[in-house]
Amino acid sequence: MKKPIYSLSMFILLFAIMASIQSCEQKQTKETEEVTVKVEQPEYFLLRPEVEKAYGYSHAVKIGNEIRISGAVSMDDAGNPTAIGDIEQQMKNCYADLKKILDHYGCSYDDVVAENIFTTDMASLIEKSAYRGEIYTKHFPTGTWVEVTGLALPEFMIEIEWEVYKAE
Repeated sequence: MKKPIYSLSMFILLFAIMASIQSCEQKQTKETEEVTVKVEQPEYFLLRPEVEKAYGYSHAVKIGNEIRISGAVSMDDAGNPTAIGDIEQQMKNCYADLKKILDHYGCSYDDVVAENIFTTDMASLIEKSAYRGEIYTKHFPTGTWVEVTGLALPEFMIEIEWEVYKAE
């Protein structure tokens, strides 16, 4: 009866020694691995430098594969509202400005992953929203639509902000 217990004890002891040796080998391997961390510097883009500097914002910031784009409104290069009273044209003007930023970064509408729209007239936005189907031909991004009491200037009826992801 003592022999099986002795054999079992020896087996357990050998197993414990082998596990310890393997554990030490794994620790040594992990200690010698080198990890390289790539630090991404933000890249800022100004669509209308004079306007953006006056109001204190950057129109877009790219970090790695992600681009965050400030809300686009319907304005000329001097910062004056355009298409006053026409939400559909204001929407088209917003998308035209946003497209300039996509082009700057070598992106397309397909790279837009989030779109947030702020409007002073939700009913009109919903009525004219079919235009977005001309912009997003493959898929729509995630997003939120919010009706607000006002935007930066009273003539603005819509503001669109984006998040873009560009795979390398």
